[in-house]
Amino acid sequence: MSFMAHESAEAPEAVARFLELNNSKLIELGKRLRASPPQTILTSARGSSDNAAGYFKYVTEILTGIPCCSIGASVISVYGAKLQVNNGLCLTISQSGKSPDIVALQEAAKNSGAFTVALVNVEGSPAATSADMCLPLYAGPEQSVAATKSFVVSLAAGAAIIAHWLNQNELLNAVSNLPDVLAHAGKIRWPEAVDLAAESESLYVLGRGPALPIAAEAALKLKETCAIHAEAYSIAEVMHGPLELLGKDFPVLAYAPNDQSSTTTKIAVQKMRATGAKVLTIGNDGLNTAKSGHALLDSISMIQTSYGFIEATAQALGRNPDQPRFLKKVTETI
Repeated sequence: MSFMAHESAEAPEAVARFLELNNSKLIELGKRLRASPPQTILTSARGSSDNAAGYFKYVTEILTGIPCCSIGASVISVYGAKLQVNNGLCLTISQSGKSPDIVALQEAAKNSGAFTVALVNVEGSPAATSADMCLPLYAGPEQSVAATKSFVVSLAAGAAIIAHWLNQNELLNAVSNLPDVLAHAGKIRWPEAVDLAAESESLYVLGRGPALPIAAEAALKLKETCAIHAEAYSIAEVMHGPLELLGKDFPVLAYAPNDQSSTTTKIAVQKMRATGAKVLTIGNDGLNTAKSGHALLDSISMIQTSYGFIEATAQALGRNPDQPRFLKKVTETI
C-alpha cells in the first residue's frame, strides 16, 4: 500500500481527533465571532491548503454573506503592501506553518488589526506560535508528498469554525458526524473515474460553489501524482471560453453535490455532453458518494473518495503516487 493510500485512510480518525482536542477552542472562537462578527475575512494559504481555504470561503459567504478572500501572500512578502483589515478575521491554513510568505501575510493581518487563527499540522511552527489562536490539525505525519488527510482535516476545521460561529444544530451535527461519513466515503470505489483519467493526457475537473475548490484539489492531485494535465474550472465559467475545447470523447469530471447549484449543473452537463464530451458526474445521479447530512459538507466526503481513485490512477499508470519527480513535501516560498 502506498503512503498516500494509507494516509488518506487515516482521515476519519484525524478529523475525530481534531474535533475532540479542539472542542473548547472552537466553542470559544464561535462565541467571539458571534459577539464581534468580522467585517471581512482573509485567508493565507498555498497549494492544497489554499483549496481548503477556498472551501471555507464559499461556505462562509453562503451562510453569512461576509466577504472572504484569499490574499496573495506576495502582496506582502514581495511587494510590501500595507493591509487594512481592522476588525477582520485572518485564517491561515498550512501543513508546515513555516513558509515565509504565509507567515508574513498572517503577521501583516495581525498588525493591521485582524484576529488571526492558524490551522497548522506543526504546533511549534512560526504560523502556529504567532497567531492569536492556533487550532492544531492533529493529522499526524504525512510521508507522501501528496497531502491527503491534512487537507481533509483542514476542510472539516473550516466547517467546524463556521458551525460553532453560527451555532446551527444541523451544521454542528453534520460536522460531528464527519468521521463516520468519511469512513464510508473511503470505502467507495470509482473504477469509471480511474478509467477516464488513466486514458487521458488532459481533462477538465469541474465544480461549483463549495465543490469548486474540491475540483481544484482533485486536479492538483492528478497533476502531482499522475502527471495528467488536469484543469479545474467552475462549471459556470467553463461554459464561456473553455467550452470551445470540448468535442468527441473529451474527458470531463464534474463534482455535482445536491445543493442549490444542482439544477444549473445538470443543464451545463447536458450542454457539455451535447458536444460529444465524455462527462462523468460525482453525485447528482452520477458516481456514488457518501452523504454528510448537510449539502454544503458533502464536498468533504467527495474528496475523500477522490483520493482513492487518484491513487489507483497513479498505480494504473505505473507511477509512485508518493514520490513525484520534481516535488518535495515542504515547499517554502517568499
